Amino acid sequence: MGKNKVIISSLLFSLLLTGNNMIAQDKPDKQPGLNPQQKSLVTIAALAASGQLDSLERGLHAGLDAGLTVNEIKETLVQLYAYCGFPRSLNAITRFMKVMDERKAKGIQDPNGKSIILSVDKPGKYERGHKVLSELTKMPQLKPAPGFGEFAPRLDAFLKEHLFADIFDSKVLSYQQRELVTVAALAAMPGTEGQLQSHLKIALNVGVTKEQLLQVTTLTEKNINRTQANILRKLLDTPEIPILSDNIMVRISEIEIVPEFLEEYKQILQTEASASVLKEPGVIAIFPMYQKENPTQVRIVEIYADQQSYKKHLETTHFQHYKSSTLKMVKALKLIDMNGVDIESMPMIFGKIK
Repeated sequence: MGKNKVIISSLLFSLLLTGNNMIAQDKPDKQPGLNPQQKSLVTIAALAASGQLDSLERGLHAGLDAGLTVNEIKETLVQLYAYCGFPRSLNAITRFMKVMDERKAKGIQDPNGKSIILSVDKPGKYERGHKVLSELTKMPQLKPAPGFGEFAPRLDAFLKEHLFADIFDSKVLSYQQRELVTVAALAAMPGTEGQLQSHLKIALNVGVTKEQLLQVTTLTEKNINRTQANILRKLLDTPEIPILSDNIMVRISEIEIVPEFLEEYKQILQTEASASVLKEPGVIAIFPMYQKENPTQVRIVEIYADQQSYKKHLETTHFQHYKSSTLKMVKALKLIDMNGVDIESMPMIFGKIK
């Protein structure tokens, strides 16, 4: 099923690009940049597509606080199944259920927004999907689609019945909103440059501005990483930002642990290191090790984007917990700041670990 969704979504990109006219459903936003609701949609889509569920949970709260309706968020997370698969879409929906329960427990009443009409209640899904596709491309569509549709008719049916009838035919989100969601999701995932390029053209076609798409790059860097943001910048023909700055901070921490606390210390350190890399964009690596011959001798390779990222790291809850919990466990500590011999090659350090 997952492979089918990838194939289907790829077909969506190529078919939509056959039309160059502006889709009438949406008009360009009067504001030059993304409004708070659009920013939240982009953030939610990126975090859901990349599987960052804890950050997504915070993004869902923020989205509701920014004015997104419950059904707009539901539609966003449902749409993502076609681009990042059912597992991440379902995981995101589950987190959204948790968020809604928490808000209801606090007495927060979030508006539902436009009603979601289940497409199974409507007859002729293939015909409805065919009609939507014709609207989007502004071109008559053959039945089945030539080429792939004749070779694999079930794919043609999936394309029209699921992507167009089940998703695009819903009026809960506009075409502009749906394209922002799609661009954000694709920008968050490695290996989708071709599809991303296609959807950037579609986004512009339905009224999303280039300035708004440039703001998506900023949100991608904030929520995912600079590498993915640079892919988007490149496709938008804007300057990329170097992955590693001249202010990069590399450090080796030499730590001796009191033997009786070794196992407990390793567990706390592992949790802290994982949380730092996962939650902090400025933390490039925290890689703990210990000597084989003397396990109480711990070494940590730490790489931060810059000094400011390091300072922010020291203020995080997970680092503060690590520091306070391990004070009695650390017998000796030495911090050694390093300079890289070949900074340009550093992005490849972990690239071969799959």
